[in-house]
Amino acid sequence: MFSARLIRLVAGKVAYATACLLAAVVLVVSGYAHKVVGLTTQLAQGVQIGGSPSIGAMNILLMGLESRTNFEGQDLTAQQLTETHSGKESDFATGGLGSQDTDTLILIHIFAGGQRAVGFSIPRDSVVSYPDATFDGITSGKIDEAYAWAYDVSEQQTSTTSMSSEERAHLANEAGELFEVRTVEELTGVTINHFVESNIIGFFSLAQTFGGMEVCIKPAPAQGGFAAGANLTDYDPQTGSDNSGFDAYTDGYNKAKGGAQYLHLSADQALAYVRSRDTLPGVDIGRTARQQAAIDYVIYELKHDNYFSDLDKLTAILGGASNYLITDQNFNLLDFATNMRALTGKNLHLTTLPGTPENDVVEPGFPNGQDIISVNVPKTQQLVQNAFYPQPAVQKTPGAAKTSGTTKKASTVPPPSTVTVDVYNGGAEQGLATSVSQDLVALGYRAGAIENASQQSQAVATGTQVFYGAGASANAAKIAKYFGTTATALMSLPAGHVEVLLGSSSTEVPAGLAPSSSSTASTQSTGAQVIGTQAAASSAATPTATPSAGSGSGSGDSSAVAPNAPFGIPCVY
Repeated sequence: MFSARLIRLVAGKVAYATACLLAAVVLVVSGYAHKVVGLTTQLAQGVQIGGSPSIGAMNILLMGLESRTNFEGQDLTAQQLTETHSGKESDFATGGLGSQDTDTLILIHIFAGGQRAVGFSIPRDSVVSYPDATFDGITSGKIDEAYAWAYDVSEQQTSTTSMSSEERAHLANEAGELFEVRTVEELTGVTINHFVESNIIGFFSLAQTFGGMEVCIKPAPAQGGFAAGANLTDYDPQTGSDNSGFDAYTDGYNKAKGGAQYLHLSADQALAYVRSRDTLPGVDIGRTARQQAAIDYVIYELKHDNYFSDLDKLTAILGGASNYLITDQNFNLLDFATNMRALTGKNLHLTTLPGTPENDVVEPGFPNGQDIISVNVPKTQQLVQNAFYPQPAVQKTPGAAKTSGTTKKASTVPPPSTVTVDVYNGGAEQGLATSVSQDLVALGYRAGAIENASQQSQAVATGTQVFYGAGASANAAKIAKYFGTTATALMSLPAGHVEVLLGSSSTEVPAGLAPSSSSTASTQSTGAQVIGTQAAASSAATPTATPSAGSGSGSGDSSAVAPNAPFGIPCVY
């Protein structure tokens, strides 16, 4: 059993956005037809967790499995393997077709009333502590393995019983679901109320229903031994591997023209696009940017083509969904439909949990050194807490307040409009300082300098630092909380100025920084327009995007948002 596990683990690293994308379909179902009620009821076959209602504020975990099986434990057909570029039937005999790892994990908080939602993509290589010992006593490892460890233990425990293969698979999936939920709860410090889970065939089926998918892709700069533009295919010349088969050139990318371009991908290439990993900047982080861009298009397509009001279209998606999509037993999707205004794009803000990439690290259960992401658990929990449960700003009226017989003057937080915020990019992600500045301006602060870190005097640290000049301490403290840090006085800063110096590991705008009510979508640190600017679809031929310049004069923080993007989709690597 253990050797088979090792074979599957080293067989290849694959990822895709199945869970989050299929969730975008299912979670908008409205209960206007008995047929739809029956279809959604069939999906609630997962393990029971929480017991929370399906209306109101809640935390939802979206999981996408690497598995080349359905939820009854049956192998994908030869046709499905070919369509998804997932291997060959002969590979099943050697255990070389992936395990039950959760290659996609996205934790979303729906605010009460359903007016907005925020979420974090959790990189699959994040190393975490497990709630208790797993197979062979392993107590920590990559977060995507938690599901697979529990699944394998359950399979071993039922191997000598008279249960059918379907019954064994059902119990194994329940074990995996519960253990993954508990692992994410331990990492983030919040309770998960519901989950939605899908396997590899799910996103392919959805893209097929849509007739493919629109994307906007731009060539990445040279990085990590890769030449510029290496992200336009999934071929890794260093290893000779190609896990997904993605190739922008065969999909119509004009190499001579270069730059950011819009492409229409077939269903299999749409899946390959969100599964690509090794040639992307930041690897896991680059892939989550593609996942979030794909969500953008799915939300647009569902609304634009009236899937919410057309019973035939809705049942076409849901008819076979139980083969690749399940939820926890307590998740009533029809009740939850009343909350789905939160997934109207501009009110959904996704970002990625931070971490420090490390290479060739020895991990339990792996025969060779692994690429991992080291995470700071207290900082992670503070980021999630601030984003999911933001504390209202305390505004005190100036005056006298007595404390222990001493008269003290109550403090006042000046309005944001009195403070200018300068943002400096200390990381490698282009456009990040611009994105952060735009979100702060949306909260009422005045825009200051937008530059690279070399244009200021302080040393760049791994994490983000916040400094302030005279009179700006209170607002600096508020801004620092978004980044999970504290503010420091800096004598060289002018009065009324706050400086945000983004750390070398910074890759995303903090989820909690997104304004709660803004008619203009903010931008993400991936250089992409954040989910939901619902631009009208263009019926013209696929245009070439020209990235616009950032608002500052910095030499290295140019924005990568393509103006007038069709469908409101962001341009990403």
